[in-house]
Amino acid sequence: MSMPFDVGFARQAIVLMAGSRWWLLPLLPLAWPIFVRVLFMFNGETIEPEATQGTLIGIPLAALAIFLGIRVIAGEIDDGSLEVSYTVPGGIQKLWFAKLGASLAILIGAEALLAIAALVLFHTYPPGVLYGALQASVFYLVLSTAFGALFRGEAAAAMATGVVLAFNGMITDMGDNQIVISPFYNPFALAADPNTILSSGEILARTLQNRIGIVLVMAGILALAFMRANRRERMLE
Repeated sequence: MSMPFDVGFARQAIVLMAGSRWWLLPLLPLAWPIFVRVLFMFNGETIEPEATQGTLIGIPLAALAIFLGIRVIAGEIDDGSLEVSYTVPGGIQKLWFAKLGASLAILIGAEALLAIAALVLFHTYPPGVLYGALQASVFYLVLSTAFGALFRGEAAAAMATGVVLAFNGMITDMGDNQIVISPFYNPFALAADPNTILSSGEILARTLQNRIGIVLVMAGILALAFMRANRRERMLE
């Protein structure tokens, strides 16, 4: 009986995506909180605990997710290996799911390191911000994967995802305005806002809407991406 998730196959998939030194990827986002710590030390500024989700963890994690996402499908197109991938036993979806699973594991590892760095360099924070940051990063992982299948190129997929990320930053005022449809929605920042008129029950309801809604949106985007990528003749043009 085969395992539902083949760890060895996933490791081979991530090597195809990021090379033999893929294990360095979770370390790269650590440069961000260190940079912010140095910057704030000179400016004399501070970060509120509830802002940890977006400012310290969410931003570098989303950037890493975009890099991984564009490598799932668009990376094979740019490398010229897509035609070979269509011959993978069990279907090409097995390879793509393995890449996504391995990418998720890398994101979780990177988040764990970022969480420790934020705790050491700054302050304690609500544990729930870790889920919010991971949710946003997985959303951009899925979105960049879909754009890779749509535009059939890493550069175009990265730019398109970057536009969506920038638009998200504008409508949320870089995290100051909590919108329920945003992947970066942070109920802790909303609860800490002295000007909020929402009760704890209303904040909880909005949080559930966001968490469930984003999962459904990601599932829909991924389904559309795989439908597009399974059009072999179109993808190999």
